[in-house]
Amino acid sequence: MKMKTFVRMQTATGVDAVMCALINGIQWRLQNQVCTPEELEIYLSACEPVSRDLFYQIQGRPEIVRNGNYLEWRSPVQTPFPENQTARARVFLTDRGFSAPTVIFLHALMSAHDVGYCRIAARLNLRGWNAALMHLPYHYSRVPRGHFNGALALTSNLPQNAETLRQAVTEVRQLLEYLRRNGCPDFGLIGTSYGGWVGALVSFMESEFRFVTLLQPIVDIEHAIWESPASTRIRKTLLAAGIERGVSRRHAHLTSPLHGRPTCAGERVLIIGGTYDTIVPASVLRRLAQLWPQSRLVLVEQGHFGYAAMREALRGIADLL
Repeated sequence: MKMKTFVRMQTATGVDAVMCALINGIQWRLQNQVCTPEELEIYLSACEPVSRDLFYQIQGRPEIVRNGNYLEWRSPVQTPFPENQTARARVFLTDRGFSAPTVIFLHALMSAHDVGYCRIAARLNLRGWNAALMHLPYHYSRVPRGHFNGALALTSNLPQNAETLRQAVTEVRQLLEYLRRNGCPDFGLIGTSYGGWVGALVSFMESEFRFVTLLQPIVDIEHAIWESPASTRIRKTLLAAGIERGVSRRHAHLTSPLHGRPTCAGERVLIIGGTYDTIVPASVLRRLAQLWPQSRLVLVEQGHFGYAAMREALRGIADLL
């Protein structure tokens, strides 16, 4: 192995290890956020006969208002935290207003700031595209008092995790519907990690994407819970509560990207993975690419955390803008 490659690998795995330790430390504080086996059984039994269309149903037309650079509306999914009840998207508009095509950004779990998205949005505006950055549940403006940014989006409370995912997907669909009504002719989607998971599920329901680009998306839910180094604390909490491996399979028809296909043409789908990713290994993404005909998989030299994947994403969509 060349020294340069070795250094990149060591750096990537080191960064992943530090970030996983941080995530597990935050989850240690949320050990009380765990479901009981009985609560989980009730939820899974209720969801087993439910179709994906019904689970992610848009549920009417919300009143979306513009507040400066933000679109805001009442979330269709009820949660215990009032701060999380207002759906919000930051919009970056060209001179054409909402009649320009729009890229939807879906950020990663615990995404710390939107500076990078602002820079990318400015580049897209120069190419004639609007951009909209969703504030996914429990992130950014939606963080409940006393909690870390994004910490409540994935905890040991598995039914709450599923409802948070339902909330995110449904809100993205509501945003797309609003933009359509206001003259947006075309869409693109860029989702990273947790946002890639949300984006994959959105692509099952919405076909009007010129491109769907997923950066290290979480796609194998069983792996994410029971093998990922980012979930060490969660699985210890689940095991202590009497919840064993395999439970997510009963909900896979609704929440697993491995159990569906994008409704847009396969060649419009780009999956980007990190060669040294320890959270979403390349082997998992290869399996996803095999299940999604004509989709493309590109691997870059980074771990789960890094900037090479986004640079590759922007190169990949350059000819489609």
